[in-house]
Amino acid sequence: MVNVLKTLKLIKEQVKDYIVPSVTQISRKRDPYQVLISCILSLRTKDKTTIQASKRLFKVADKPKSMLKLTVGEIRKLIYPVGFYRNKSKVILGLSKKLLEDYSGKVPGSLDALLGLKGVGRKTANLVLGLGFGIPAICVDTHVHRISNRLGWIKTNNPEETEFALQKIIPGDKWIELNTLLVTFGQNLCFPVSPFCSKCKVRRFCKRRGVVKSR
Repeated sequence: MVNVLKTLKLIKEQVKDYIVPSVTQISRKRDPYQVLISCILSLRTKDKTTIQASKRLFKVADKPKSMLKLTVGEIRKLIYPVGFYRNKSKVILGLSKKLLEDYSGKVPGSLDALLGLKGVGRKTANLVLGLGFGIPAICVDTHVHRISNRLGWIKTNNPEETEFALQKIIPGDKWIELNTLLVTFGQNLCFPVSPFCSKCKVRRFCKRRGVVKSR
């Protein structure tokens, strides 16, 4: 536990000058709906593209009610070129309709309710809870899964196992920021292939599991 906290502190210090992930940027407004939609846009899409698409879309429609005034085609044009933009435009309209019909236009603040929304998985649900509502939740994406295993904190086979394993070793007050820290770390230094171990401040605490070649 001591090394985990030391490592987190060092990672936070090392990434402080890097640009944070797109959804973290959007979450500064503390609007769960915008966090939810930007999460949908971010899947299989680079951050730069996601933030630009999110801003274009929210400038026209930033609430479920205003989103439903748009057609699938209009949303498609606004979010292009995010990955799977054709399908995502339909998902966004479907989510917005569901929120208006069942939740008075508000995003629900519970994991079970969020997972009940079409197109929302554990990663998105936990990110909405944490960044949208400020409710402690650990969002595990490819960076969090890879880095937490590489460091030797845990030994898991998939994101869901990683989420539950991290809950046991990460203090609750660190859960929300964990994704932002590890994603920023993974995007700029701790790459899947050839990570910058020579520049890494946490190398002495790292098991370097899965690292074949580094820089």
